[in-house]
Amino acid sequence: MTAHTTPAGPAAGPRAARRRLIRELLLVAGFFTVYKAGRLLSADRTGEAFRNAERIWDAERALHLPGEGAVQRLLLHGDALVTTANTYYAGVHFPATALFLIWLYVRRPAHYLWTRRVLAVLTGAALVLHLVHPLAPPRMLPVARLVDTGQVYGPTVYRAAPDADTLANQFAAMPSLHFGWALMLAIGMIVATRGKKGGKGSPWRLLWLLHPLVTLLVIVATANHYWLDAIVAAVLLGAALLLVPRPRASGRDGTDAGTGTDAGTGTDAGSDAGSDAGTGDGAEGAVPAFPRQKGAVAAAGAGAGK
Repeated sequence: MTAHTTPAGPAAGPRAARRRLIRELLLVAGFFTVYKAGRLLSADRTGEAFRNAERIWDAERALHLPGEGAVQRLLLHGDALVTTANTYYAGVHFPATALFLIWLYVRRPAHYLWTRRVLAVLTGAALVLHLVHPLAPPRMLPVARLVDTGQVYGPTVYRAAPDADTLANQFAAMPSLHFGWALMLAIGMIVATRGKKGGKGSPWRLLWLLHPLVTLLVIVATANHYWLDAIVAAVLLGAALLLVPRPRASGRDGTDAGTGTDAGTGTDAGSDAGSDAGTGDGAEGAVPAFPRQKGAVAAAGAGAGK
């Protein structure tokens, strides 16, 4: 009764996993390429970007938000502190997000799909705002009187002359995806590592919120973003979280896909994703962890003994 399924399982599983992995890599790379290309479309709108910057600066003062200069003055107390902040801004954003997505893909497949969709909605909305509202960062705004810490102390990811920067659009300050992605990383990790069957899990999970907090202080202190850039990013992320449904029950016991795969519970992430694939959700709902040969052999033995 099981002879026709047992030989195909181990062979088909790795091939299907590789196809899904390649598809995900192409999808993420393609979306990122479109985003980068779209951002550059507004790179030459210098006058408009500076006029918008003056409006944002005046709006922050009207709202009595703390001055970006007060945070930067704390940072400028030591060269090592400034360099560390610049390094965090330049070197943590993309690697941290990539590692976050890789971990979710391998260990929390359903949460990976949810997170990828949320980030896609957030980034797409940010691209639209970058195109319709070019904004010069505070480091360029004369009235702000802030130090461009990247150029003065290093390292920096931007060229000194925005018009000569062909790799980045320096007039895409609002919203801050540095902060938006960092906040989603924290939310995603807190949700994905909660306790089994909807439990709260370890309170240490809340330490993930330090990442967006540190990111917020860094982007403001280095004069790369206004407070409002982070606030708008948080609002857009909130809207994306409302639009994209959270992972639903996929295990045999009916628990949420993210509640039964916590580290240390002994639950295989691939079993949840495998049940998703078997319910007809399509390829989009089937991004499991890589199959394990031992599990397939054990299943075959159980079937043969019936």
